[in-house]
Amino acid sequence: MPSESTQSTPVLPETALPESGRPADAVLAELARLREGDLPVRGGKVTAYVYDTGRDAVHDLAATAHRELLEVNCLDPTAFPSIVALERAVVAAVAARLGGDAGTPGVFTSGGTESIMLAVKAARDARPVEGRPELVLPSTAHPAFRKAAHYLGLEVVTVPVDPETFRADAEATRAALTPRTVLVVCSAPSYPQGVLDPVEEIAAIAAGAGVLCHVDACVGGWVLPFLDGADGREVPPFDLSVPGVTSLSCDLHKYGYAPKGASVVLFADEALRRRAYYASAEWPGYTVINSTVQSSRSAGPLAAAWATLRALGADGYRELAASAMAAADRLRAGVAEIPGLRVLGDPAVPLVAVTSDDPALDVFVVADEARARGWFFQPQLSHQGIPANLHFTLTGVTDVEALLEALAEAAEAARAVGPPDVPSDLVDALRSLDLDGMTDADFAGLLSAVGVQLDGGAEPEMAFVNTVLDALPAATREGLLVRFLSVLYSDAL
Repeated sequence: MPSESTQSTPVLPETALPESGRPADAVLAELARLREGDLPVRGGKVTAYVYDTGRDAVHDLAATAHRELLEVNCLDPTAFPSIVALERAVVAAVAARLGGDAGTPGVFTSGGTESIMLAVKAARDARPVEGRPELVLPSTAHPAFRKAAHYLGLEVVTVPVDPETFRADAEATRAALTPRTVLVVCSAPSYPQGVLDPVEEIAAIAAGAGVLCHVDACVGGWVLPFLDGADGREVPPFDLSVPGVTSLSCDLHKYGYAPKGASVVLFADEALRRRAYYASAEWPGYTVINSTVQSSRSAGPLAAAWATLRALGADGYRELAASAMAAADRLRAGVAEIPGLRVLGDPAVPLVAVTSDDPALDVFVVADEARARGWFFQPQLSHQGIPANLHFTLTGVTDVEALLEALAEAAEAARAVGPPDVPSDLVDALRSLDLDGMTDADFAGLLSAVGVQLDGGAEPEMAFVNTVLDALPAATREGLLVRFLSVLYSDAL
């Protein structure tokens, strides 16, 4: 029951270990068959999850670099000094573009969630408080912060965003601070609408209260610096150069175009980075010292990110940023010409959210109709007054004219189909459902009853599923999604 479109589960491979090893070509053929139902990672028709430069040589180089360090273990940097050199080079390159310099401390991580986890841990450990520490964040902040708070024992305090601009409310942030606040969060940009929070204001408020401030630039950190000054664009200060900003996260597997598993978290000083580390000597085995949440991890993603940065260079990133932003600007202009659709907010990066003000035009149906035309548009559920919408992550390879044509056709078809007919008693039943009392098999049966087939049957009508989820409170959505994931990976199908 996810809010994004879901493929039918492919025919499952054998789960038992073969008695005798299979030939390499047979194994690869089976892998290719399993991937037949996957969304394409190149070409620009998937407007979420993947980032394509359109430069095959860069992707091939990254894959080669990844393979070269595939078996190198980042657990012990004294055993493999190459990882120290590579990480220092990557962190320094990122810091130089984001308000720091070659000496700025940072950590290379597996992704934005791990970068955020480390930033939250560092803040919690650097500022001990009486009682349960608090994390203050805008309602548009990435769920990774809530995940970090859940894992690390912090309490989340959510502040509203402006209902028109969707930017964080600085004064509401000030009012939310208490003696237990250890970290304040702002986004550059927030993912849902691609807008920049008022980083300078919020960082100043945090500094005035003696509280640390993290900027989530996971999606924007490696595109905003290359947009600043291009075509007259001015990007407001958002990085470590802003007084009061004490940490910042930047994903290189987004607009850095590195393969997945590449992010950096920067810290304003070495003492704060040390708070992100973990060490344990209280056992008779080897001494454990970790810079990330993981212990053993391949150095492949680090090598791939380093190689991508070297291959593209600043000029390459400027070109990619300009072309992606041009696509976003053209999409915004084109959406204005499609009856019933409009863009939410004023995106500062190539992220665009499109909603409908016409009751007869349902965005979830638009997503289904677009999928039938070979395009993936990411549905986003309504939340605290922000309407349901479709999210578009654009890159330089996006054929925006073809996208607009598909969007217009999908909108016309969706208007003809009309919104999904969801029985009110189904929503009421789901609200009161005892999820803990159901087995995975029971829940799989429930999914089947509402049209979600996960056993190789027909692709479900996700508009119906998303409309049901949209009518439910967040806690119920979360419970249903956890059960969905459990069924997806179980043998209950």
